[in-house]
Amino acid sequence: MPALPTRLRPLAAAFALLAGLAPPTTAAATTQPNSLAPAADCALPGKTGWTDEGHHTDRTRFQHAGGTHRVLTLFVDFPDARATDSTDAYAAHLAPAAAWMSRASYGRSRLTIRSLHRWIRMPADSTSYGFTRGLTFEAHEKYLRDAVTAADPFADLSRYDMVYVVPAKAAAAISFSPTYLYDPATPGVTADGRRIKWAVTFGQDMWRWGHKVAAHETGHTFGLPDLYSFTGATHQYAGGWDVMGNIAGPAPQYLGWHSWKLGWVRDDQVACLPRTGRRTVRLSPVERPGGTKIAVLRTGETTAYVAESRRAEGADQNACSTGVLLYKADSATRTGDGPIRIINAHPAPTPPTGCTPLDLAAYTPGQTFTDPDTGARIEVLAGGPTGDTVRLSKG
Repeated sequence: MPALPTRLRPLAAAFALLAGLAPPTTAAATTQPNSLAPAADCALPGKTGWTDEGHHTDRTRFQHAGGTHRVLTLFVDFPDARATDSTDAYAAHLAPAAAWMSRASYGRSRLTIRSLHRWIRMPADSTSYGFTRGLTFEAHEKYLRDAVTAADPFADLSRYDMVYVVPAKAAAAISFSPTYLYDPATPGVTADGRRIKWAVTFGQDMWRWGHKVAAHETGHTFGLPDLYSFTGATHQYAGGWDVMGNIAGPAPQYLGWHSWKLGWVRDDQVACLPRTGRRTVRLSPVERPGGTKIAVLRTGETTAYVAESRRAEGADQNACSTGVLLYKADSATRTGDGPIRIINAHPAPTPPTGCTPLDLAAYTPGQTFTDPDTGARIEVLAGGPTGDTVRLSKG
C-alpha cells in the first residue's frame, strides 16, 4: 500500500521529493566508448516531493536502505476484536521477509526482526482508527502512537530503528497495510527517548500477500514509490516485475534502477548514455550480485530509458519471460501514476496461467526498441545464461 503523506492527505494522495543533479547539457559532445559518461550523468532529480524515482533521497524523511535495520514487531488486539490465538503464527508468517530482503539487496540490506511475543491491547476499538473511511496521516499516526504507548511498558523501543504493528485476525477493520513516515514538523510518536520515524502497520491483506508485503512496505521507508496504478487497471504500468508493483507477481526482484537508487548497485555497475552517441553494454542479471546491472539512456531532465537483464532465479524463479527488461523512468511522475513503465516486447500473446501480458515483456536477441520522439534506440544484440548485451544509441 502507499506510504501515507503527512498532514491531511488520504491514502491515495502523493507528492514529492527533492531536486538532485542538474541535467547534462544537450550541447555536450557525442559519447563514444573511449569517453564513457559517469553514472551520475544519468541520475534523475526527484520532482514530486514524496516517494519517486529521483536518485537522491531525502534522508531526513526516509531511512538508509543499506546496513542492518532493527525491527520490533508488536502484536495488537482491540476491545472489539480480541485475539484468541498465539502470536507465533503471525511472527512465522512475516519471518521469511528478512532472508528475502537480504538476497534481493545482494546482502546490503538486512532486517533483524524481533517480536514482542504477547498481545498488546489497544485503547480503542478497531473500527475507530479510520481504516474503513479513507485513512489520513493523523489517524494513522494515532494508531501507531496507541500501539507504541501500549507496548512501551514491555519493551525498550529505543533499541529499534522501525516498528511493525500486526493486528489480530479478528480485527477485520484493519484491512490494509500502509507505511508510516514521520513528519519532522510535528511532535510525532516517541518512546523511551527515541522518535519512531518509520513503521509498517500491517492489515489483514498480509495474509493474502505473504511475507513480501514487508519488503514492499519497508521499501517505502527507503523512499520507493508504488509502481501499481491508483486508478484504472491495477498493474497496467509495471506488471509483476518489481515488489513495489505486484507484490505477488512472478518476478518481484527490485528493478535495477531501484537497487541503484537504494545504493545496493554501485555507480560502477551502471552504464550511462546521457546524450547523443552509442554505447554497447554487457548486462549481468539483476538477480545475481556483481557485474553491470543497468544501462541507462537519458532522454530529458526527469526521464530515461533503462535496460536490465532478468533471469528465472532467486526472487524471480517464477518469471514468465526472461531476457532484457526495458522501461521508462520518470522522476516527475507521482507514486501510483506510473513513474516506471515497462515496455512490452510481446504485447499480443495470451499469457499463460499466473502471468499477465506485461509479465511477458522481456526482449530477446534481435529485438529493438525505438522512441521516435527522442531518437532513443535500444537493441538487444545477444543473450545467454550469463546475461545480455545491448546497444544504446541516440541522435
